[in-house]
Amino acid sequence: MKDPLSHGNDTDHKKAAHKPAIPGSGGLLYPQQNLLRNVLDISGLWQFQLDPKEEGEAQAWFNALPSPRMIPVPCSWNDLFDDARDYLGLAWYRHEGYAPSSWRGQRVFLRVGSANYAAKVWVNGIAAAEHFGGHLPFVVEITDQLLWDRQNIIAISVENKQLPERVPPGPAAAGAGAFGSLPPFPATTYDFFPYAGLHRPVLLYSVPAGAHIDDISVVTTLDGEDGVVKVAVSAGGYAGKGKLLLNDCQAELNFRAGSAEAILRVPSARFWCPKDPYLYLLTVTLTDEDQTIDAYSLDIGIRTIAVCGDELLLNGQQIKLTGFGKHEDFPLSGRGQNLPMWVRDYELLKWIGANSYRTSHYPYAEEAMMLADRLGVLVINEIPAVGLNFGDGEAMTARRLAQCRQQLHELILRDKNHPSTIIWSVANEPVTGSAPDISTQEAIAAGTSFFRQLYDDAHRLDGTRPVTLVGLQGGPAEWLGLFDIVSINRYYGWYTMPGQLERARQELERELDALHKSLAKPVIMTEFGADTLPGAHNTPPEMWTEEYQVELLRHYLDAVANRPFVVGMHVWAFADFKTGQNVIRAAAMNFKGVFTRDRRPKMAAHFLRSLWMKSDGKAMD
Repeated sequence: MKDPLSHGNDTDHKKAAHKPAIPGSGGLLYPQQNLLRNVLDISGLWQFQLDPKEEGEAQAWFNALPSPRMIPVPCSWNDLFDDARDYLGLAWYRHEGYAPSSWRGQRVFLRVGSANYAAKVWVNGIAAAEHFGGHLPFVVEITDQLLWDRQNIIAISVENKQLPERVPPGPAAAGAGAFGSLPPFPATTYDFFPYAGLHRPVLLYSVPAGAHIDDISVVTTLDGEDGVVKVAVSAGGYAGKGKLLLNDCQAELNFRAGSAEAILRVPSARFWCPKDPYLYLLTVTLTDEDQTIDAYSLDIGIRTIAVCGDELLLNGQQIKLTGFGKHEDFPLSGRGQNLPMWVRDYELLKWIGANSYRTSHYPYAEEAMMLADRLGVLVINEIPAVGLNFGDGEAMTARRLAQCRQQLHELILRDKNHPSTIIWSVANEPVTGSAPDISTQEAIAAGTSFFRQLYDDAHRLDGTRPVTLVGLQGGPAEWLGLFDIVSINRYYGWYTMPGQLERARQELERELDALHKSLAKPVIMTEFGADTLPGAHNTPPEMWTEEYQVELLRHYLDAVANRPFVVGMHVWAFADFKTGQNVIRAAAMNFKGVFTRDRRPKMAAHFLRSLWMKSDGKAMD
């Protein structure tokens, strides 16, 4: 099968110059400006052109686009141009600019925050990197390709084809989709719009030409009132000295083969939690005698997260998650990074009394994680493995597993130091599939092997956080039992038993008790809700009205009130979001939000606030 990243034929010299994007041995530290490092955000207005015939590479569009228009970076292209609303094929971005002359003599890298879905990068006509899979950053060193006496041309081709071998997988055949015989347009296996483009900032950054800090891993534990901070640092092949500084605490680093570890004890530490999201500033330096040759600082929170019996424990204390599943989705910017949206969303989470959310169904922007750290919001961090099925045979399953393992590796590499991230999620709503030559039991067995490997990978890469899988209603319980926490999406009273809320509650209670009896693990309800047209009202409550949404949420919350093994309730969804066109998606929207797409509260938002907030304006314990 043709490599989905291959958009055309390279010349021999361009193939020779091609480099894989980091990660590999490298890290994904967020670029930082300090006395020894530099950052230049080259986001802004770029040239842009669709390439439906995929002729751009053969015609050297990486040097000049024949008929460009301007596009903002970051942004999705679909909501900006009428001819590109449903276009998911190949498109080109092009930028010209100078590299700062003061960077000469340093190592220079290009960092793409998210290119959804497959991307290829050229620097001054030379193929520099490829990356497969959206929502996570990739990095390539471009020192040797840079020009210092003229403007540099950076070109990035991006496409978001919905192909069955990808993760998330596209429809296996024409007409297939997220709704069986009623597929959306554009056709997907998931229920949100397949936005395409450069969705997060594009950065140039430089590090010292010699040794530099490549990666930092921080693990915190509690010892009575003290915090214990274990720090591992990677610095290529460096074999010298370094230091750690955390407030008044210091430790020496002795590097061997580019790696060093040290432990800091923080007396009477402030433990990070939603009520007190205190962040300590950790600074790592590489030193040559008395000279600092590189430095990097990051905010860390001293906290622990664990599962014990039926409980989820933060800093050894039981915690219940209240919040939402949500999407990075907003008018015009689509899935592109939108910092005003994020600031407003966190303000609304605080207003409603929520303490958490899930990054459904892909990793969110790094800046969103930074805000969550600072504001004390708990995050279930999910890879883009939505729409998986195990009815397509061993070869397809193996290809998807390789991509999921890459996505999980990149996500943990990026977000392992964020105290806000408390749980890793490796998939949302996987199904067995319906291939005629694969039995249900064979598909369940294939999925069991698949998810066991992802579970093991997650704990190998990060042994400090629980791991979960989010199960579909009617999905195999065997898969749920592999994980530390049982996470389920349920829509009794909406997709099943529509309009029958008392019956829906009884069935939910029966299933919760059965799951807990068979699996004996804590449960998080990661989705439950009802589509609600803003301004639609009726009494008695009817489906699609604001009253019905309130009553459905009330029934679900009442059902778990006396079931302490349910450690989290995440309403679907935080805000209305765009979908493909479909007969069950009025106005190409999912209306299950308790806020509208432009963040106006529905009745359900006020209802939840009445439950989650005290009269003094503070969130419930």
